[in-house]
Amino acid sequence: MTAESTAIKAPGEASAERSGGGAGPGQGAKRGSDGMVLNVFSHGFLAVWAILIVLPLIWLALGSFKTDAQIGGSALSWPSHWHFDAFSRAWDKGIGDYFAHTLIVMVFSVPLTMLLGSMAAYVLARYPFPGNRLFYYFFVSGAMFPVFLALVPLFFMVKRLDMLNTYQGLILVYVAYSMPFTVFFMHSFFRTLPTAVHEAAVIDGASDTRIFFQVMLPMAKPGLISVGIFNVLGQWNQYILPSVLMQPQTGSDPERYMLTQGLIQLQYQMGYETDLPVLFAGVTIAMIPMLVVYLSFQRQIQAGLTSATLK
Repeated sequence: MTAESTAIKAPGEASAERSGGGAGPGQGAKRGSDGMVLNVFSHGFLAVWAILIVLPLIWLALGSFKTDAQIGGSALSWPSHWHFDAFSRAWDKGIGDYFAHTLIVMVFSVPLTMLLGSMAAYVLARYPFPGNRLFYYFFVSGAMFPVFLALVPLFFMVKRLDMLNTYQGLILVYVAYSMPFTVFFMHSFFRTLPTAVHEAAVIDGASDTRIFFQVMLPMAKPGLISVGIFNVLGQWNQYILPSVLMQPQTGSDPERYMLTQGLIQLQYQMGYETDLPVLFAGVTIAMIPMLVVYLSFQRQIQAGLTSATLK
């Protein structure tokens, strides 16, 4: 009786025995070693990549507090005396004005991009209509179109509107330039939101506008933060568009250079003189706001990207 009871096993035990019977201890150890090798390789690659990114930033930041002789002597050495006057000299040479011009443009361009992009993505994601996919592919194709191919017609279009070297002209171009990625990202995010919430709002009698602004848009907050940060970084670092559209047309036109243009102007102003601490200070001033923004919203960016991907 005892032998029969021991011979009869539960179905779960039998299936577990069958599933694990083919895997010996040697195979498990092999899989573990392969996973360890892959883990070490991936972490080593990321460590090298981080070093390649961080070292130039440290070099720039330290060079802002050095003299020309110290910069030429040793690249990554600590300054013997911390000099802060390079920042004031860079600010007086125009970096402050270029910084203000960039902020003025982005205060309007980023919210407009987020508003129009999220509205277009919401309609394309939640409302089926004839030509829906055609409009969606029309927006997405803009991300595949190199901006260099559009510079000449874009210049003449903005010139015909009499918006060259104006804030509003650059704002409109920035919005159009950032729309494809915004629509693409937010479209996939809006499709992951629960349909039951939308249907409940419709039953309660809410209008489409109210549903979007009071129900769906707050639910898409992680995606909005993620794509918003990417738009801030992209527009802040944009160089080719302001170089074409923000050049003074006559000698009496004011110089409304963006910060990326201002760094080049700062280098031109030096001529044959060497004042590398001022140039390094200008680059550091341009770099600090983006580092603060990214580090402050790092968790929100990761949450928005993972939630849009996993759902």
